[in-house]
Amino acid sequence: MSDSPLPTSLSEVRARIDVIDSELVRLLAQRQGLVRAAASFKADDQAVRAPDRVAQVIASARERAQAAGLEPAVAEAVWRAMIDAFIELELAEHAKTQP
Repeated sequence: MSDSPLPTSLSEVRARIDVIDSELVRLLAQRQGLVRAAASFKADDQAVRAPDRVAQVIASARERAQAAGLEPAVAEAVWRAMIDAFIELELAEHAKTQP
């Protein structure tokens, strides 16, 4: 967005946000597919929850946010919510693969 002129109205701001939101949904759908695939590689619920991996992903999100000009605390809050939701989905998927 840095190459685009600043919006001149609230409706333009909202339209640009809607475009970004559409892209976020598309990317989240891709992430969901990978989360579902990951479930089959994990031995148990603890492997699904993977607290060490969660910490690593959160730290990475904060670093990327800082570099991109996004408040790291905002990135962390968004990533934690996303990860929590995907863990619940993955737990359900994992349960389907267990005898």
